[in-house]
Amino acid sequence: MAVDESGWEVDPDDEWGVAVIATVGRQLKLRREAVGMRAAEFGTAVGYGEDLVYKVEGGKRIPRREYLEKADQVLGAGGLIAATWEDVKKVRYPKQVRDLAKMESRAVESLSYGSYSLHGLLQTEEYARALLGRRRPALTEDETESAVAARMGRKAMFERVPAPELSFVQEEATLMRPVGGRMVLRRQLEHLLEVGRSRHVEIQVMPTARGDHPGGGRMQVLKFEDGTAVGRADDMFGGRPVTDPRQLRILELRYGSIRAEALSARESVAFVEQLLGET
Repeated sequence: MAVDESGWEVDPDDEWGVAVIATVGRQLKLRREAVGMRAAEFGTAVGYGEDLVYKVEGGKRIPRREYLEKADQVLGAGGLIAATWEDVKKVRYPKQVRDLAKMESRAVESLSYGSYSLHGLLQTEEYARALLGRRRPALTEDETESAVAARMGRKAMFERVPAPELSFVQEEATLMRPVGGRMVLRRQLEHLLEVGRSRHVEIQVMPTARGDHPGGGRMQVLKFEDGTAVGRADDMFGGRPVTDPRQLRILELRYGSIRAEALSARESVAFVEQLLGET
């Protein structure tokens, strides 16, 4: 998703996002005209060019939070424009990320195995930024920031009440790879220890020496309160999300085997502490 100084471009295939940004833009235009301000005058007042004002009002750009807050002040909206940020901030995330976050927000249990990098829910902001910075083709700086914000937004899962049960199994290599450099890795390991202290979170490490365990690519299963679930694995069922009970059972059995081969939660804490001391 490309950006300019005023905000992100709207994904034309994201119907909900297009509707939200069109509505916000229309409200901005109506309020600006109601107070008798021209686009150029308004742009100067909020610190943006006239062309960008038209793009935001025309639903062509997703405005930044600062833009909405300044517009609220300039137009005397009493907080109504600033409040639209709660919907606007969701639109700037790719639709597939929003869909994942929505499912995670409903889950009562999550089972996750990571073989290439730390699971997004476990990443610190600086680790995520460094990891996303390695993508090819390279993301722009603003695309990277948007992706980081989306990943950090998913962490609301940890704060839910009642808390969901979260299980993670991470390959040893994902904890040793110095993504972002030594200090970023140190803070990431410290974060893992902190997260792992939560009663509803269990983090296990799969030692590299366990060469014959049934893990492959990434895997995740999300279970919901109504008894349904959704899961996916990089190397099974074409990598597509599945909801069929038989396919889910296969994923759960595989995850159970992976979990049994990994270090226990207590052993994993000791392992991470040792890594931290050596980093």
